[in-house]
Amino acid sequence: MLLYEDIITNDEMFSDAFPVKLIDDIAYEVDCTMIVVRPGADVNIGANPSAEEQEEAMQEEGAQTVNNVVYSFRLQPTSFDKKTYLTCLKGYMKAVKAKLQQSNPERVEVFEKGASEYAKKIIANFKDYEFYTGESMNPDGMIALLNYREDGTTPYFTFWKDGVKEIKL
Repeated sequence: MLLYEDIITNDEMFSDAFPVKLIDDIAYEVDCTMIVVRPGADVNIGANPSAEEQEEAMQEEGAQTVNNVVYSFRLQPTSFDKKTYLTCLKGYMKAVKAKLQQSNPERVEVFEKGASEYAKKIIANFKDYEFYTGESMNPDGMIALLNYREDGTTPYFTFWKDGVKEIKL
């Protein structure tokens, strides 16, 4: 199993236990789903419950519906206006570039070009995203982007490829 940690904060962001797809060699899209969590119960992050099971579970006292990636990696919601997000993103990209120059200098040019193009797509659809930080809530760390597929109900996260490191478990 692979665990992906933020290279700046070392926060756990996601794992390959979830469907992961590399987009344009610059970002990972991680599919997620909504799950029902009961107080004191083990969480099964696998299959979706049937509509009847979910309804039953919600009737239990304290049960709540949560995003399985947010829940599993203790991601913290945050919010931005477009200007603030751009400022934050520029600082983050600069920090990632500095890390790449030390660890993988041949990747820097690919990262700069790809990240710039991908950031334009994000900004063009800014209103569609929800924003999450890692568990430490370190403002210098990665901002994970939650969006929904074309069906409007299937959630997925976007994480910067060069902003995470793989940890084999």
